[in-house]
Order: sequence, then structure tokens, then C-alpha cells
Amino acid sequence: MKKFACIKKIATYLPEAIELNENLGDERFISKLGIKERHLASNEESAGDLAFKAAENLFADQKIDRNEIDFIILCTQHPDYSMPTTACQLQDRLNLNKNIGALDYNLGCSGYVYGLALVKGLIETNLAKNVLLLTSSIYNKYINVNDRAIRPLFGDGATATLITAVESDQPFIDHFIFGTDGSRFENIYIPVGGSRNQPRYNPEILETDDQGNKRSNYEVHMDGAAVTYFTLRTVPKIVDEVLKKSDLKREEIDYYIFHQANKFVMEHVQKKCGLENLNFYNDIEDIGNTVSGTLPFGIIKTIKKISPQNLRRVMLAGFGVGLSWSGCLVDLSLIDN
Repeated sequence: MKKFACIKKIATYLPEAIELNENLGDERFISKLGIKERHLASNEESAGDLAFKAAENLFADQKIDRNEIDFIILCTQHPDYSMPTTACQLQDRLNLNKNIGALDYNLGCSGYVYGLALVKGLIETNLAKNVLLLTSSIYNKYINVNDRAIRPLFGDGATATLITAVESDQPFIDHFIFGTDGSRFENIYIPVGGSRNQPRYNPEILETDDQGNKRSNYEVHMDGAAVTYFTLRTVPKIVDEVLKKSDLKREEIDYYIFHQANKFVMEHVQKKCGLENLNFYNDIEDIGNTVSGTLPFGIIKTIKKISPQNLRRVMLAGFGVGLSWSGCLVDLSLIDN
């Protein structure tokens, strides 16, 4: 039989500090978001630190041998340094072998599915056998404390997914679709900080919008209405395309786990996609939007309620920063969590 990439275990890390959304503003707005609290990285914690702790939580399982890892991939939009690659530092910090590959990739809400595609390519072309896929989000370091339109949405956190080569007569991760619309990148972005607008040439400028929310050119800017419009137009297409590729009907999917923007948006997504009365994940009340981490966090919460044996056909979808979107099907029946 051929060897296919298979998700075997997922571990997470959430910073200790918690911020309650009830303290941030309009009670009706907070209720719509469905987010009660979020974890915040400390001033000393970097994206690499969070990813390191998630990986160490994975390796705490005595059945997982870190010496067998032969590739490490980190999805983050805020690496520890402009250079070098944070994944390279994690190789040393995690005491992994030196004869392994290591890379970062910069994606937001669609990032986990992209990561699964990268890992599938490595494993199923015999370039790797055991890959550590990490996500790490520290958006709150880049959101103004007085921005009550954006701050209640995002939580900091990291995940670690072990993906291994498993002999099987059919794939465990398949039917990928991808999409990109870079013309609308300014719908979610940070104006200053990259090579386009370097900090040394761009002094920090603080602005206040019509609702009194403050943000600077060094912090996250988001057009919430535009992003919601994009989501409601894009996600139904993701569902249709993945179903078409897999030759399945909506009711034949065991569970739908999508990127968790917020409760209000996800309720509308469920209706727009025709997924009412089907198993649909919508729960980030205690962690918020962890960007590329929402899918693995969602998988963990789902398998706590449902046996992995009943999750052979799970649709994953990510969408957001870029603008970028992605989708696929995964078989979680062999996950050991």
C-alpha cells in the first residue's frame, strides 16, 4: 500500500493572561461576537515562544519521539525576527535533529489548510515521514488597547500538529482548493513594519475613527464590513468546490470545521452554505479568533465530543488575511488525542 500523510496528534498552548470582553465595550456587540474571553501573550512572549510551548506539550506524550521529526513548518505572521526563520530557531530550542528541514510561511486565517497541503506534498513524495506543523498567533501585540472594534476579536495562542506517513489504500488529507485576491489586501493589514514601509522612515501616527477607536499605522487595520462580505461570498464556494472534488453530498460530511471569525459571522456562513441541521463547529467563546490556529483548536474541541472513528470525513476551510482562502477534507480517525 502507498503511504499517505495523516494527522496523528494535536497539542496547543494558550498564554496565562486572560482578557474579558465584557470589560471592553458595547454589550450587544460583544454578545454578537460570541467571545467571552481571550488569552493574551505577555510582553516577553514571542510567536516562537508560544509555538515552542505548544510543541513541548505535544512531546509530553511519551509515545512521540522528537528524534523522528524530519521537518518543522511554522505558520505565523509575526516571526521572532525579520531574519532568520523562526522555525530554524525552534529546531534548536526543541532539541530536534540537525538533519531536518525547517521553514516559516506567512499566512493568516487560511494558513492551517495551506500547511496541511505543504506537509502532504513532503510526505507523499517521500521527502519526509514525520512533520511538525506549528501555528502561532500573537495579534494582540499589534492591536491598539483602545481599539474596541478589533481587539475583542483576536486571541493569542499556538498549536502543534504531528503529521506522519501511514500506509493506507486511500488518502487521509485530500481534495484541496485554494484562492487568492490580493487586490483587497488592505481589508486586513498593518501599514508599517515590512520592507515596503520601514519603521525607520515612518513615524508612528495615531488615528481615531468615528466610533472613538484608536489605532496607529503600526497596528492592525481591518474593514470589518468588507471582510464579512468577502466571507459570506467566498465560503459557500469553498464548500461547493470541495464537495465537487470529493464527489460527496453535504449530508455525507461528518463534521464541518471552519475558521472561527466570530459567532455572528459563522451563523450566517452556516445558513449561506446550506449546512443547517448538519454538524457545524461554532465555538471560540473562551479563546477568540486565533487566526491560523482556529482549525486545530476546533479539531481538538470536536474530538472531545465525538469519537475520531466518527470523523472520517471532516471539511476544513480557512479564509481571511490576504485575501486568501482554502479548503480540504481530512480523515481524523487515527488521531490520538
